[in-house]
Amino acid sequence: MTQDSSKSRSGILKAIGPGIIFAGAAIGVSHLVQSTRAGAGYGFTLLIVVLIANLFKYPFFEFGQRYASSTGECLLVGYKRVGTWALVVFALVTLGSGMPTVAAVTVVTAGLSANAFAGTMSVTMWAIVVVAICLSLLALGGYPWLDRLMKVMMVFLALSTAVAVGAALTKASPAAFKLVPIGEWKLAFLVALMGWMPTPLDIAAWPSLWMQERTMQTGHRPTMREALFDFNLGYIATTFMAIMFVSLGALVMYTSGIEVEEKAGPFAAQLISMYTEALGDWSRPFILTAALTCMFSTTLTVIDGYPRVLAESIRIMSRSETTNVRKWYWMFNILLCAGAIAIIAYFTSHMRQLVDFVTILAFISAPVLAYINLRTICLRHLPVEARPPAWLHGLSIAGLLFLVCFSGVYLYSEF
Repeated sequence: MTQDSSKSRSGILKAIGPGIIFAGAAIGVSHLVQSTRAGAGYGFTLLIVVLIANLFKYPFFEFGQRYASSTGECLLVGYKRVGTWALVVFALVTLGSGMPTVAAVTVVTAGLSANAFAGTMSVTMWAIVVVAICLSLLALGGYPWLDRLMKVMMVFLALSTAVAVGAALTKASPAAFKLVPIGEWKLAFLVALMGWMPTPLDIAAWPSLWMQERTMQTGHRPTMREALFDFNLGYIATTFMAIMFVSLGALVMYTSGIEVEEKAGPFAAQLISMYTEALGDWSRPFILTAALTCMFSTTLTVIDGYPRVLAESIRIMSRSETTNVRKWYWMFNILLCAGAIAIIAYFTSHMRQLVDFVTILAFISAPVLAYINLRTICLRHLPVEARPPAWLHGLSIAGLLFLVCFSGVYLYSEF
């Protein structure tokens, strides 16, 4: 092994982290709930929709890593360079979506916890416990703990889900592969499915902040090649897991005619039974741990991500290096978590409605955020080598048109 190749491998290993945390944030409600529902209701039919959503959103997430690694700035600074309006719009979207998003991911985590410890507490009480644990971990360990936990959780979840799908395939009937005609697709569900597939576009700014934290942790500022390797690793993982959960829903639930449960607790029980039906009852503790791992990782990253970008937005807009970002971080954190608990208390019996509302909201705001990200990566101060290649720029234009057209069709059909 040459010295250069050894140095390159070392740089990549030091860069890996933000992309895995991104995967932890993405693989949650969009996968466990929405992808499972897609498979349960449509078999493998909507797999193409899942792949299209991942493809057309890819450039706008990739631009965040590309910008941060080539400039040394977080993506939020890029938004400010586009214009104050861009950063304000992003902050308003984040502020509006943060509370219901934290509620949506927390209620699913709480439902799984209530299922794991049957009869101990209500879903709302479990939500309070989950939030308290997440806040404690962030207060005690901060980014380094987040980084280590995500790497372990993602590996465990991917392995257990792949084993479950493999087992389900051995028992699958031909009916599981029957496709549903386009005329029977429901537009509202398609929008809800794509809204968080693989994750909301406002999360595109988060990895650039995690990258700065990772740089402080390791003392190594990643090159653009290293940063994109880390990001692509996480993005491929999110796409793979989406395929796995659609497959599970199709192989186990589609042919059975079972309706996806509305409440968080019963949905959690249904999800676990889907795995155990494929693998056997012996697998229940392992699968429950994997599902809890998946949702807890999402809840932890979401509770960290929203207040982090809001606090940094305040600092950038104030143009003052003396702004106490940590204080703003915890103010926003407490506000979002308290509001999320209140939402959960009201929506406990209507988890599916809450999830659909949040995911549809994310899809409608996606064209605006996609346009801002595209403007940011085209800023003149970026090094020439950091500009997206022609194929990626073309894909971003196609993705923006897709998001605008699909959102327009949905809004027209509704109003």
